[in-house]
Amino acid sequence: MLDATLIMLVLVIGAALAFDYINGFHDTANAIATCVSTRALSVRAAITMAAVLNFAGAMISTKVAATIGKGIVDASNVTQMVVLAGILGAIVWDLITWYYGLPASSSHAIIGGLMGAVIAHAGTAALHWKGLEKIVLSLILSPIVGTFLGFVVMVIMLWCFKSTSPYSINRHFRRLQVLSAAFMAFSHGTADAQKSMGVITMALVSYGTLSAFVVPTWVKMACAVAMGLGTAAGGWRIIKTVGKDFVKLQPVHGFCVETASAGVILGASSIGMPVSTTHVITSSILGVGLSKRLTAVNWNVAGRILVAWVLTIPASAIMAYVCYQVLTPILGK
Repeated sequence: MLDATLIMLVLVIGAALAFDYINGFHDTANAIATCVSTRALSVRAAITMAAVLNFAGAMISTKVAATIGKGIVDASNVTQMVVLAGILGAIVWDLITWYYGLPASSSHAIIGGLMGAVIAHAGTAALHWKGLEKIVLSLILSPIVGTFLGFVVMVIMLWCFKSTSPYSINRHFRRLQVLSAAFMAFSHGTADAQKSMGVITMALVSYGTLSAFVVPTWVKMACAVAMGLGTAAGGWRIIKTVGKDFVKLQPVHGFCVETASAGVILGASSIGMPVSTTHVITSSILGVGLSKRLTAVNWNVAGRILVAWVLTIPASAIMAYVCYQVLTPILGK
């Protein structure tokens, strides 16, 4: 007969990989929305490229995984039920925002989910406030940096090619945008797959399989595959919001957006800062739109996106809290 704690561990790992899969199709738009909207690539080609490079990016580093796994909650208060409820809260919010086509942050969702679950288990004293300050600061600053870089890169491009016709610029940048989209897809993998790596490793430490927080190779592989498969499934609802409804983009704009975003994400991942790829790419699009004129931005869509951003952490925390309260009588703590 299987040990109940082993069953819980299997449920946690399954839920974490499901979250990674959902993260893949939920956040596909982060990597490919701009190149699809400018017709630099077809939807199928863009999704295939993103899936492969998401996988590659997910394999190169575990610094963000360590921040998620050790920086949010006190390890002594992490049980399998806490991790499971946290993941389920994040999944529910991701599916809600995907249904309505809102590019909300999966990074925010998993952080909020873990917070809500550990509060349900042990109260607010179990939270690592210093670690959370670092995480929240990175999540606040990254959109600001993304907007600034998107604006600056776009202005530089306009200045460099001011004597070139728009047709010639876009013809050449349509090819270059494929490279920038690949760069963005790779950086997406370095950031987002690591959230689930951190959660699974946290569960393995709690179970006793690991004596220290070190991400095993099989966890890296499993999370990379899950994200790649999710990305391959696509996420057209959010692609449409980000790539078409928010700001109308040409290839040169898409190139600037993807280059600025990938730079921010890779820089943050290299120092273990769990930025939201959703926030960075969307804010870079905003910066590029502002370089044209204020009216180039669909402010109604911007408002919807902002609401989703503000609600994500508290909403996913509440859902995880409820999941913990509902599941504990059934599965135990």
